[in-house]
Amino acid sequence: MNDGPTTAFADVTETDVRDAFEAADYVAEDDIVTTVLLALRLGKPLLVEGEPGAGKTELAKVLASGFGSELIRLQCYEGLTAEHALYEWNYTKQLLAVQSGEEAPDRSVFDEEYLLERPLLRALRSDGDERPPVLLVDEIDRADDEFEALLLETLSDFQVSVPELGTVRAERPPVVVVTSNRTRPLSDALKRRCLYLHVAPPSFEKETAILRRKVPDLDGVVAAELSAMAARLREEPLRKPPGAAETIDWARAVASLDGSENGTLTAATIRNTLGCVLKEVEDVERVDEALLEDLLEAADRAAAGEGP
Repeated sequence: MNDGPTTAFADVTETDVRDAFEAADYVAEDDIVTTVLLALRLGKPLLVEGEPGAGKTELAKVLASGFGSELIRLQCYEGLTAEHALYEWNYTKQLLAVQSGEEAPDRSVFDEEYLLERPLLRALRSDGDERPPVLLVDEIDRADDEFEALLLETLSDFQVSVPELGTVRAERPPVVVVTSNRTRPLSDALKRRCLYLHVAPPSFEKETAILRRKVPDLDGVVAAELSAMAARLREEPLRKPPGAAETIDWARAVASLDGSENGTLTAATIRNTLGCVLKEVEDVERVDEALLEDLLEAADRAAAGEGP
C-alpha cells in the first residue's frame, strides 16, 4: 500500500511476534502469527474481520504493547468526518487571538499552535524514538463509504495535505490495523490494499487455553466447563452470541464468586451469572430449564475430558 517510507519492522521475526502474543497472554494460531508477521514486514495494513468479542481490537493492543509502540485508536461511527479523523482548527482559540490583538500582523492563526490533531494525522506525525505507532481503525464498517474513501487516500502514501501547512508525510508509516464486524460489505479497494485476517469464534480448546491464561485463579476444570457452555450457547439463535471477551468476563465472575462445588459449576451459579456472557434480555430468557440442562451436560462432558 505504501511504496515510500520503509517499514520499521522489516527485520521482525516470527519469534518476536510469538513473544509479543505470549507476553500479553493472547492465544494465537499459526495463521494469525504468520499474517501479522507479513503485515509487519511488508508494511501493509491488516484488515481483521470477525464477530464482536472475537479479539480483533485486542490484537492491535497486543501489537502495541508487545513492540513498545503507542496505540492510536480511531473509533469509527456513522457520520464520521475528516475533521474528526484527520485534524481541525481550534476556532475558539483563533477567534480569541484575533480579538485580543495578540497575534502579529504578519503571523497567521493557521499554524501549529492552533492545530488540533486527530488520530490519522497524529499517527502520521508520530516521532517515537523506537517504533512507529499502531493505528487502530476500529469498526470501519460503522463508518460510511465517504470515510472509507478518505482512509484509502490517506493511507495510500501515508501522507495528507493540510492546505495551510503543506503536506504531512510519515517518516515511518504506522502499523495499521483495521477491524470490521461485517455489518456492511467493505470496498474492494480497501480489501486489495490490506492483508486479510478472519478471526472466528474460538474453538473449545482455544477458549479453554484463553481462560486459563487470562483468569489464572480459575480452576482448570471450571475453565473447560465454561468454554463448553459458551460453545453450546453459540449454537442457539441468539441476538448477540457470546464472544471470547464475554466468556472471559464470565470466568472472572465465577472466579470472584468461587461459584463451584468440588471443581464443577452449580446450576445456581450458571443462572445467576448469565448476565456476564449474554447481553440481551431475549438471550437470557432463552436459557430455560431445558437449555440449562444442556449447558450442565456440556459442562459435565468437558469436566470428564470429553470435550464440549
